[in-house]
Amino acid sequence: MSVRISSAALQQITADTAASPDAEICGLLFGSERFVERAEPCANVAPDPSQAFEIDPARLIAAYRAMRCGGPRLIGCYHSHPLGAPEPSPRDAAAANPDGWLWAIVAGGRLGLYRAVAGGPHHGRFEVVAQDIVPMGCVAAPASSEGI
Repeated sequence: MSVRISSAALQQITADTAASPDAEICGLLFGSERFVERAEPCANVAPDPSQAFEIDPARLIAAYRAMRCGGPRLIGCYHSHPLGAPEPSPRDAAAANPDGWLWAIVAGGRLGLYRAVAGGPHHGRFEVVAQDIVPMGCVAAPASSEGI
């Protein structure tokens, strides 16, 4: 199954990564199971943001509350690996719940997209998700892209 990503969400993730190349940036993904409509940056409150990420718990709680009141559906998160690859690390796997959340990981100018599942091939927690980029304002057949 592939997931479509709006170009606006991709641009947000790319801008966040470029603004903090030495630290792991992070944020939330909103949309549906098969479409990432929006990416929203969040503060990284990890003790050492150059080595790990932790989404600001207050922002995460606010997103869940808004969703329960009819707001945008929270479907996952994104973060960067400044010195790594665009794939989940063992630390990511330890932090992920096998709940189907999407994880977008940016490194080296590329975006990897994964779904957190029990028994996944990446560290027993993630499966690769194919991605298609949808130009802003379009919902028709998207063009496929692997890089950002």
